[in-house]
Amino acid sequence: MRSDSSSLPTVGPLLSTILSPSDVKRLADDDLTALAAEIRHTLIDSLSRTGGHLGPNLGVVELSIAMHRVFSTPKDKFVFDVSHQGYVHKMLTGRAKQIHTIRTYKGLNGFLLRSESEHDAYGAGHAGTALSAALGMAAARDLSGNDHHIVAVAGDAAFTCGPTLEALNNIAETTKKFIVVLNDNEWSIDKNVGAIARYFNALQTHSAYATVRRQAAEFVEKIAGKAARTLAHKVEEGAKNLFFQNVLFEKFGLRYFGPIDGHDLPLLVRTFEHLKTLHEPVVLHIITEKGRGYQPALDNPGKFHGLGTYKIEDGSTDSTLTPTCSEIFGRTITDLAKKNPKIVAITAAMPGGTKLEIFKNELPDRYFDVGIAEEHAALFACGLATDGFKPFLAIYSTFMQRAYDMIIHDMALQGLPVRLCMDRGGLSGDDGPTHHGLFDIGYLRHVPGIIHMQPKDEDEFVDMLYTMAQYDDGPSAIRFPRGTIKGTPIKDNPQLLEIGKAEVISDGTDVALIGLGTLFEMAERTKEILEQKGLSVALINPRFIKPLDAKVLEKYASQCKVVCTFEDHVIMNGFGASVIEHLHTAGIHTPVERIGWPDQFIEHGKPEVLRELHGISPEHAAAKILAHFQ
Repeated sequence: MRSDSSSLPTVGPLLSTILSPSDVKRLADDDLTALAAEIRHTLIDSLSRTGGHLGPNLGVVELSIAMHRVFSTPKDKFVFDVSHQGYVHKMLTGRAKQIHTIRTYKGLNGFLLRSESEHDAYGAGHAGTALSAALGMAAARDLSGNDHHIVAVAGDAAFTCGPTLEALNNIAETTKKFIVVLNDNEWSIDKNVGAIARYFNALQTHSAYATVRRQAAEFVEKIAGKAARTLAHKVEEGAKNLFFQNVLFEKFGLRYFGPIDGHDLPLLVRTFEHLKTLHEPVVLHIITEKGRGYQPALDNPGKFHGLGTYKIEDGSTDSTLTPTCSEIFGRTITDLAKKNPKIVAITAAMPGGTKLEIFKNELPDRYFDVGIAEEHAALFACGLATDGFKPFLAIYSTFMQRAYDMIIHDMALQGLPVRLCMDRGGLSGDDGPTHHGLFDIGYLRHVPGIIHMQPKDEDEFVDMLYTMAQYDDGPSAIRFPRGTIKGTPIKDNPQLLEIGKAEVISDGTDVALIGLGTLFEMAERTKEILEQKGLSVALINPRFIKPLDAKVLEKYASQCKVVCTFEDHVIMNGFGASVIEHLHTAGIHTPVERIGWPDQFIEHGKPEVLRELHGISPEHAAAKILAHFQ
């Protein structure tokens, strides 16, 4: 997108001196605002080249500076929920000059990693983990007789997560020294929804409460001393009892402070200095602006939560004429629902990412966004299914892991026809190991009664969604990739697929290539290489991960000398493993080569770079197969 991509982003004179958090403490108070401006400039410039989570990081610049001004990492521990807002923390802990490498192969990771820096106390990538992990750290500190500080930073959307509420239930019983920062910007990825979001909004907008709190704070500023602070605290408590008789956090045993302006650096510093002195668990509620300092991000916070490269001038991004799988999903489900009033759509705070915003706009009464609550989403879908509705549950493959118990115990055991639609099935590239959807075959294929499929192209994708809409005998699942597959045109009327029936593309007697989903095209290219070597090659599109087409599989394994499977998934307990198991049970001993991801967490980087690095290519597949003919 940029016209000048050859030069590296500039790092301002103040930011260039920040080699560790101690350098933040050495700056004069008057320099902190200038440092914040330099950080924003560097973020906007750097991420225009790499993409990333721009909006969330622009919103926590002052917060991050204040935390490093007052606390001392790595002794003190910061735990960021999700940690996609950790870019500023990285810049303040010696990584500012590498920020232009973020989300690139061998560059900085887009989330916090314990292996990347001693200042990254806890790695994350999914929401709702910060309070529990930080509380564990606080308990460890107390048991060890230490006195350092633990600060958990969580967005308001994290408080819809089950683990966050479970942690709140235990904090006051576990430790007396714990700081929670509630970073309230009314957004997670999309606009926050639900009762908790409305509650936080009420806390920050109640003018009478805010006035009483401000006057109490001003009183303390004017009259120093313990008695004044005690009186001000009583005034504050009276305000809370008068206007919010059920302040959520105080019912959990945490003293509540706020809401305060999360962009007022002097106020943040003073507040953290005060919170350090307390011997009780506290919540500091700050109000921030997602995308602050960059108008395009303010105008479109959903888009700038996380995006690819863009033009700094206006925030525009490259458009493509080929619809993504997410767009095809959103459009198809909406069209199917218009013809069938029993179809409903459910998302867990991802209407934009899953493109269910299309459904929301056209059929709002049958659209449900439950917030970041995948377990609840799955159970909610089960409840709908018991009364004859056809729920399509759209959750990224990596986040569906959270609903695993519900898939087994509630969907499959009861035979409820919930449709699991797993976006980002396969490698998620720049986002790295927390977001790669490389495990869903393994965690679904052994669940009794579930149907699991993956399309080889966009047209077949629509056929599969149509087939899922008709299938009512139990749960079904589909995995599909980020972006596009092949750009295949979609026919006017979808086709009903036979459950468990593979598609044989070509016959052969030497090698059988079984290319699943997005790697079907790789199997096609492998076929060309092998045929140039004089081999007879069968090519099969399995369509169904479960159930396997036993008849086709056994036929070609019996008549060919080698079988090779391709999958955008780890090979451990993956699709290829299921082929080996089936052939073993059938008493067929034809060797099976598998092309897929190794038994390790895959790093971040462009998919083509990572595939080449890990031997996921037609050339590598052909070499493994040809070794059997030497």
